[in-house]
Amino acid sequence: YAEVVFSGINLSSYGRDTGTDLAEIVEKAAQVPGIRRIRLGSLEPDLMTEEMIARMARVPALCPQFHLSLQSGCDATLRRMRRIYDTAGYRAVVEKLRAAFPGASFTTDVIVGFPGETETDFEESAAFVREIGFLKVHVFSFSRRAGTPAYDMPDQIDEAEKARRSHRLQAEADAVRARVIAGMAGRPVEVLLEKPVNNTLFTGYTREYVPVLLKAPGHRQGGIVHAVLGAFDGTRCAAALAE
Repeated sequence: YAEVVFSGINLSSYGRDTGTDLAEIVEKAAQVPGIRRIRLGSLEPDLMTEEMIARMARVPALCPQFHLSLQSGCDATLRRMRRIYDTAGYRAVVEKLRAAFPGASFTTDVIVGFPGETETDFEESAAFVREIGFLKVHVFSFSRRAGTPAYDMPDQIDEAEKARRSHRLQAEADAVRARVIAGMAGRPVEVLLEKPVNNTLFTGYTREYVPVLLKAPGHRQGGIVHAVLGAFDGTRCAAALAE
């Protein structure tokens, strides 16, 4: 396999119980013959230290795409969720990663309709999504589960309002995605040919996790090619093999 993905619960804290860390496993994986790409799953922003970022930036195989857990772009909501980070800390981590990985992209998850979320809180969260400029946002409506602290919290949001906020935020996130990918037009990229559509047409992803459709005659599934990004149709970005 040309690409491997590390995933797991609390991925950023990997190795704390064994005297190692996430950066070390990334470094070791990069030494395995044949592995040309390493991608990380969901990361907790509060655990992304400067030392870890600096070490990982020295691993050429690490893809510059980071899925940083957000949940809400409103500090009041984050406090109610009992998150141990705030938007200022999150923004600082994004800035450090962008400095270490020029052209990096970011994906995340956001929950709408958490108990007590006001319309102002929701608008603040949506504004933060626009500010960061995420490549992709997975939007979820708060799901009330018996036995959890949030189940008994006051000011539960009704289902219709949660659905409205979910649709609204997803539309905002999709607009941000289109803007971010449009800004990449003309950029030289590497594309992993993941699925053949026919003998010459493939779908795949760039190192930044941009979905791509391109013609690559003479190439095979699983290969990595150099290409130039073109227009985005809302699903995939057209690309052409680099000359």
